[in-house]
Order: sequence, then structure tokens, then C-alpha cells
Amino acid sequence: MSDHIVEFKNVIKKYPGQNAIDNVSFVLPRGKMIGLVGPNGSGKSTIIKLMAGLVHPTKGSVTVNGKTANRRIAGEVAYLSELDVLYPFFTAKETIGFNAGLFDDFDQEKALEIMSFMQLEPDKKAKNLSKGNRGRLKILLALSRQAPLILMDEPLAGLDPLVRDIIIKSLITYTNLDEQTVLMSTHEVAEAEPVLDMVVAVRDGQICGMDDVDNIRGKHGLSLMDWMKETMAK
Repeated sequence: MSDHIVEFKNVIKKYPGQNAIDNVSFVLPRGKMIGLVGPNGSGKSTIIKLMAGLVHPTKGSVTVNGKTANRRIAGEVAYLSELDVLYPFFTAKETIGFNAGLFDDFDQEKALEIMSFMQLEPDKKAKNLSKGNRGRLKILLALSRQAPLILMDEPLAGLDPLVRDIIIKSLITYTNLDEQTVLMSTHEVAEAEPVLDMVVAVRDGQICGMDDVDNIRGKHGLSLMDWMKETMAK
């Protein structure tokens, strides 16, 4: 087994009138909590969708766990979209049961444990949940998969600090970094910093920085936010 979970080789992704990703090459190690940071429109969501196999490179290759990232990669990847993908008339418990039927690696017992930890009401329909509780439920669904790679696109966006705090605690408590890698894009850099092992900075469709968080703090003496500002300014 390779020591990296993701590899991008000379990846270009073009949309009409735009180069979303511009000749990017990098690898991501296994067993880390990795933050993907950068301004809006920098290419973060496209990078995540390429890993999830939801979009395909215009040129180059993307592999996840040694397999080409395409629509058949679902068994390797648990993907949490920035969009609301919950069925409104399912209760939280029914949503768990539905996802258990979709994915062979879905751990229903773990999902119920996380639901209790997050203080979600099992019999409340998704349409009646607050935005914060809908966010918690989406995180729960991703963390209940045994997939080698968990991808989260802006899981903390638009949520109040208490909800963000319980989501960060859930990531610490329920992610098995012996067997899984988590990549999350986020603007909430200060809140995410305590849980991150590594950070990747994206600007204008290119990787402009990549480092271990311990190295950023220890060797460079910077907070993650200060490192991000410095990296983006280069």
C-alpha cells in the first residue's frame, strides 16, 4: 500500500471561460486531518470534487487509494457536499437507515452513537431541523462511513460557534486516523486549527503552500491564520 492516499499529476480542470485548476501536482499522506484553505473561487471545491470523482480532469490524473477517481470511486470516498442533500421528510434516524442501505461501509451503530453525542433528536424530520442541526447530521453521515478518505466541503460554513465546536469535537472523537484520512475545506481557520495535522493553501487554481501544522507553529512560529496570510501574499 502506498504511503499517500491522494495523488494529483499535472491536473488541469477547465470550465467554459475559466481554468479552475491549472497544472497541479501533489500527494496527500494517509492518516492525517488536512485543511484545504484559500479564498472563494480559488479552486478548493473543484479539487474536492475531483477527488470524489464527481468531475473529471481536463488533463492529468487523480488517484485515490491507488484507484482512478471517477464515479465508481464511491467506496473509497465519503463526500460531504457544501449543498444541502438531506431528504426533508426523513427523520434523523430514518436518514441514518437510508444511508446504511446506500453504503456497505456505513456503520449504523457508530451513527447512532454520534447522533447521541451531537444531541440530535432522532425522530425530528430533516425539514424541521435548524441549520446547525442539519449541519451536524451531514457530518454524522460522513463520519459513519469506513471509507479511507473523508472529504468535507466547508463543513463549518454559516454555523454558530457552539455548533462548530461540537463538530470539531466530533471529528476528534469519531475519526479513525489509523485507517482514514480527512480533507476539509474551510474558511473557519482558527476554529479548525486545533484538529488539523496539515494544511494545503490554494490560490488561483494552484497550490501555493503545503505544510504540517506543527511545523508552521514550531519552525515558523506562526498561527495557521498568519501562515495563510503570508502564503497567499507571495
